[in-house]
Amino acid sequence: MIKGIHHVSLKTENDEQYKKVCEFYADILGLSVLKECDACTLFNTPSGIVEIFRDGTNSLPQGVIRHFAFSVDSVDTYAETVKKHGYEVFIEPKDVLIGGDENFPARVAFCKGPLGEDIEFFEQKWK
Repeated sequence: MIKGIHHVSLKTENDEQYKKVCEFYADILGLSVLKECDACTLFNTPSGIVEIFRDGTNSLPQGVIRHFAFSVDSVDTYAETVKKHGYEVFIEPKDVLIGGDENFPARVAFCKGPLGEDIEFFEQKWK
């Protein structure tokens, strides 16, 4: 289960891309729809929202956001799920020490979303 993020907003170029992105977040990652309107769809997590807009008209270059991370119970499960649906996992699940500090162990994996966005799955191991 995704435990949460604060807020992320993504923009799509056209209706076809909008549909694909919404299917990724709803059907593959399992987020529920909080609200749909003409301009966007809001997906709910227990601690925040992923907002998908359909108002883009130009190509979508990568911006200043490096990635966003979902807090999850099982990094391995999400990595396998997105791979099964044809999305790239560019950093396979691995154990890490945040800042090299053994008091802050975690398990992480990174995938590309349908817009090319970098998504991290983050399993916190410290108490």
